[in-house]
Formats: sequence, structure tokens, C-alpha cells
Amino acid sequence: MYTLGKKFRFSLFGKSHARCVGCILEGVPQGTPVDYERMCQELALRRPSKGIGTDRVEKDLPEIVCGVANGIADGNPIIIEIANGDVDDSKYLPFAETPRPGHADLPALLDIPKFDICGGGQFSGRLTAAIVAAGSIAKDMLEAKDIRIGAFCRSIGDVKDNEGRTIADVDASKQYPTRACTAELDAKMNDCIMSARKDADSVGGVVECIIEGLPIGFGGIWFESLDAELARGMFGIPACKGVEFGKGFDITKMRGSQSNDAYRFDSDGKIITKTNNMGGIVGGMADGAPVVFRTAFKPTPSIGARQETVNLKTCENADLVIKGRHDPCIAPRAVSVVEAVTALILVDQMERGL
Repeated sequence: MYTLGKKFRFSLFGKSHARCVGCILEGVPQGTPVDYERMCQELALRRPSKGIGTDRVEKDLPEIVCGVANGIADGNPIIIEIANGDVDDSKYLPFAETPRPGHADLPALLDIPKFDICGGGQFSGRLTAAIVAAGSIAKDMLEAKDIRIGAFCRSIGDVKDNEGRTIADVDASKQYPTRACTAELDAKMNDCIMSARKDADSVGGVVECIIEGLPIGFGGIWFESLDAELARGMFGIPACKGVEFGKGFDITKMRGSQSNDAYRFDSDGKIITKTNNMGGIVGGMADGAPVVFRTAFKPTPSIGARQETVNLKTCENADLVIKGRHDPCIAPRAVSVVEAVTALILVDQMERGL
């Protein structure tokens, strides 16, 4: 199993083409409401959309095996399983000899004894369904304390949203398949994805996440800092290749007089920042502004175009054409995963008293 968190512990298990994927969630206080309907709604947002997503049918009906009675956590570990269906192992068997570029195939085949290549095994993004299921519980726990999380697609391919966004905009993105914030951007991002699909290719994207309601001082320092643990969690999501907070790398082009977020009192006597170049985190702790970070997801490595690889059996160079059902862009589906991982990390830090 693969574990995230220390006091509020999430452990992931399963494989893409095994009987199920699932998780164990430890540290949920006894008496905590567990909203099954919300869990299903969150999983629905992760499912592939017609055209811009894989053709694989994912019903994603979670089964809460134990830890919950009559919609209330009983204090024991919560075990959630999500059955796998509509699998096709035959498309994956050739990759045991000709590993797919951009995937974990090559290092896994050479390092893991009896590695199951089908569906990508334990490296598959299919396992993120369990993350989203557990994240729905964490979201409810945070919202009970007026802490809200929302994510959306900031860009897909060369189509970028250049407007400042709030949680309200993020809520609107749930109605669009690309998880863009407006109908116009959704249409442009859709065209970008479909153009790549027509060329038997794929595109990447950037998911932006906003957290509102964190009190000043929330978080830790050094290796327990809020941004360090969020970044670690994001890099645990398959296909993540970069994370930045606030202005990110662009802050290097500014002077300190420009980048520092000035503090002021508002009309209610609350401390606020005039800008948010730091993304709401300084010294590893929340500074009262919304926490804003972005996660970069690479183009889906499984593409229909011919690629160069090697044949591990003959020890010769080879070509590869990948067949099967794959997303031409995974960024829209990653939005729900980013939100879920963020929620799990925040609750863990909250329970640890950081």
C-alpha cells in the first residue's frame, strides 16, 4: 500500500485491472458524518467525458466495507473499495517486451519482480478513484470548519485562462467537461484536446487549486510546511511534472519591493494582504490570503502515433503503436484528484495541530 499523512492516514491499494482499487482511511473521528451521495458526486466529476476522455466505462460506485454505520464514522479505519470493470488485458501484453515511452513500464519491468503490465498495474491513474472517494470525507470535515477547496483547469495545451479566479468561478467549472471556468474557454480547450486526438496524439494541462478559510498560522515549518506537504502530495499524482505557488517561477523576475505582499487592516479589523504573490503561504504557514497553487500534468503518454522504443527480449531498437482506450488529456479528470489530495493533507495537518 501507498500512504499519505501521519495522523489522518490515507493508504492506497489495488491495480488498474485487478478486482478493485481502494483505500484505508485512518484517523476519522468517531461521529464524523460520511456523505455517500457526495462521494458518488465527486467520483462522477472524475469520470471521463465523452470525446475528450477514454472510452473505458467507469461506473465508480464505491463500497464502504467498514468503518461507517448509518452514515456515521464509528472510529475504526474506513475501508473503501471501487470495483474495476470493462478491462482489456490483451492491449497491454506487448508492452512487457516493448515498454511505452513516458510510462513507468521500463523501470518497473526491470526493477519489480513479476510486474503486472496490464493497465499499468499499480502505476495507473485508475487508482485515483479511491483518492477522490476518501477526499470527499476530508472535504466535509474541512467545510465544517469553513475551509473550502476548489480547482479548475488553468490551461490545456496552448489555451490559457488569464483571468483571476475565485472559489465561485471554480464551482462554475463543474458544469464544463474540460473543467474550464467559462463556456468560451471550455469550447477552446475542447477543440485543443480533440485536435490532438484527431492526430493520434495528446496534450497536457495545468490545474489550479484555491483554498479559502485557512487561519493565519495554519501549517508547519521546514519539512512539515504547508507548501512542502502539498507539493509532495501533488507529485504523488500520476503525470504530475511541476508545482508552483502564487507567482511561482515568475516571482524571480520581480524585485522584493514588488513581490512582498503588503499587510493591511480591512474595515472589520481583519489582517489582509494587498496582493497574493506568495500564494497565501509564507514560512510554510498560511498568511490569511487564499492559498493558490498550480500543478502541471504532462500529455498522456499513451498515444496512437508511432513511437520509438526498445525490445527487451531481442535487445534491439523497435517501434511502437499503442492501441486501446486512453484519455487524450488527463488534466480535466485530474482536477478532482488535486482537490482530494489537498483535502487529505489539510485534514492531516489540522489533526496534527500544525
